[in-house]
Amino acid sequence: MVYGLGIESSCDETSIAIVRDGKELIALKVYSQIDTHSPYRGVVPEIASRAHLEKINSLLSVCMAEAQISFSSIQYIAVTGYPGLVGSLMIGAQLARCISLVHSIPIVLVNHLEAHLAVIGLERELPAFPWLGVLLSGGNSSIYIYKGFGDMELLADTRDDSLGEAFDKVSAILDLPYPGGPSIEKKALSYERPKGEKSPFPKLLKEDGPDLIRFSYSGLKTAVLYYLKSLQGNPPIEKISYYFQKTAFELVVRNIGKAIETTKIGTVVAAGGVLANETLRSLLLTESQTRPFQLYFPQKKIYCTDNGAMVACLGYHLWKEKKIVGLDFKVSPKRNFEQIL
Repeated sequence: MVYGLGIESSCDETSIAIVRDGKELIALKVYSQIDTHSPYRGVVPEIASRAHLEKINSLLSVCMAEAQISFSSIQYIAVTGYPGLVGSLMIGAQLARCISLVHSIPIVLVNHLEAHLAVIGLERELPAFPWLGVLLSGGNSSIYIYKGFGDMELLADTRDDSLGEAFDKVSAILDLPYPGGPSIEKKALSYERPKGEKSPFPKLLKEDGPDLIRFSYSGLKTAVLYYLKSLQGNPPIEKISYYFQKTAFELVVRNIGKAIETTKIGTVVAAGGVLANETLRSLLLTESQTRPFQLYFPQKKIYCTDNGAMVACLGYHLWKEKKIVGLDFKVSPKRNFEQIL
């Protein structure tokens, strides 16, 4: 049996996890900074790094105690090295270095985005490569060709706001709580759409042909703003939330279809915080049965968020491939490992 320690501190969640053989969760602790950043309606980097520093050692102690394990049983330390907020990444990196130095445990540097995709290995056997990896979060709206551990090719990206950013910005426009995803989803689910009613928002990137795969959500945010300005009286928050989600998710489904046609890859792994949305999950499941293709996403919603379990899970496979780093490894906000070597 191989026990791995996962450390995640890339943004606004501090998390420590213990995973066995890359597929069995032994213990997971997450400290969310949502309440801390809510007054600012977004993550403040300096506040985030300070919160990581204050919480990470206690989370480690609680996680180790819950797992009933000592450092002598840990074979590797997996730590998020990129991408993320540099100040936040440095907190996790320093913890990994200290543990490694004291207990002579090797370190594996993990790509945060790749870890989101690999986390499905905690719920099932990983499908054979290659996959299409769809990442939808507060910072990313991307599709990758995932060829193997540590080998991802960017196929599609956003040219402006990510889907998660759009949720947060539209939530602010509608005066709904931060973060925007859960707030808008709740309002959207309560809307009963009249038969034949048309969306007040235009189809996104309708000019794009079958060979152009990209995301863009700043225009949808602007459309919501102008629609609100055109109204008189109390704005229909439920209606706006419903059609915002419908318009945003239609582009996701359309781009997945394009990616499958372009690459001829029939396995899709969707991940990231936006995948906690039940409407999106349902749409993707329906699409996977219609097209069809093999679809996977984390069943447990905690695996959609940033967490140490996904880091430890991916770290296991990288450790097996002997992708070990020294104590002088770097952290970076950049997405590509080659850019930080």
